[in-house]
Amino acid sequence: MNPSFLDQVIINFDNTLKTVLGANKENTRPSPAATLSDNQLNDLDRQHAASLMRVNHVGEVCAQALYQGQALTAHTHVVKERLAQAAQEEGDHLAWCQQRIKELGSHTSYLNPFWYVGSLTIGMIAGFCGDRASLGFLAETEHQVKQHLTSHLQQLPASDQKSRVILEQMRTDETQHAAMAEQAGAIPLPEPVKWGMRCLSKIMTTTAYWI
Repeated sequence: MNPSFLDQVIINFDNTLKTVLGANKENTRPSPAATLSDNQLNDLDRQHAASLMRVNHVGEVCAQALYQGQALTAHTHVVKERLAQAAQEEGDHLAWCQQRIKELGSHTSYLNPFWYVGSLTIGMIAGFCGDRASLGFLAETEHQVKQHLTSHLQQLPASDQKSRVILEQMRTDETQHAAMAEQAGAIPLPEPVKWGMRCLSKIMTTTAYWI
């Protein structure tokens, strides 16, 4: 039975509040780092690792908003289901990053409401462009996130194994999301759009590292 319009509004509003306010979201998978001991990090390494994980947390906030916006404007039920599946796994990433930031003694980005609203708007625009274009946007987003995670894995302090295994699992999931979108009929995005996405991503990652 498909949820009513009112049910969808309530579900989306609940997801928005949980994502933006940092409430505990129900993750379907335990953190990959749950069984690992936390190695001692010096203050500089701990601060750097926390800042990197804050950037990744912002990325997951944006992912929740993007998928929500795309689902709201998707044209077919099949695409909505695929977006919901990806969003659920991204919800796991959100919870893992938030937990790790807390363990490192830091905070999530103070600009999360701004990131969420901006990404929700972009997601809705992508959805209005048609399902194949929306899937193309999803695929390109995941390819860029995979590159970003690879860069962070290289930057993490060598002794921070807990953050490392989280990012490695996230990278695996993002690769699968991109493949899913491409198999579902995603069309490649024009190069100017890809360039614009990279520019926006650079602004977000640079800002979130500090704030």
